[in-house]
Amino acid sequence: MTIYFYTAREEPYGCFSNFSRHGIDLDGAWWPTVEHYFQAQKFAGTPYANKIRIAFTPKQAADLGRSRQHPLRPDWEQVKDEIMLKAVRRKFELHTQLRKLLLATGSEELIENAPSDYYWGCGSDGSGQNKLGQLLMRVRLELSSLPSPT
Repeated sequence: MTIYFYTAREEPYGCFSNFSRHGIDLDGAWWPTVEHYFQAQKFAGTPYANKIRIAFTPKQAADLGRSRQHPLRPDWEQVKDEIMLKAVRRKFELHTQLRKLLLATGSEELIENAPSDYYWGCGSDGSGQNKLGQLLMRVRLELSSLPSPT
């Protein structure tokens, strides 16, 4: 069976979305969602990154991060996958219930069913790279080798 997820409101797997309201502590700051962290890292070390961190919603954080009024860090294309992995890993380390749900998916394929995203999701025709789903499966494998949380 394949598990599809996309919006944070979908049950039970909406929490796999980067828009889910499960904050993370990374790089000495609290981020309301993985999306906030990821988008801000495009501008790491600038005041604009903090503006993204304090955005009211993950959609606002995404919109700010997608704006090209500010220059992206020059190494963005080289580091974006590792940044996403770091944030996703932290989310499932911090939130016990999410970790249990992720581990309960066993060896099922996880696919972000994002119709307009052919990089992080599967795209409208399923031909996308599904990078987020791949990272979730990688984190699941990493976490499955650790002692069970209490």
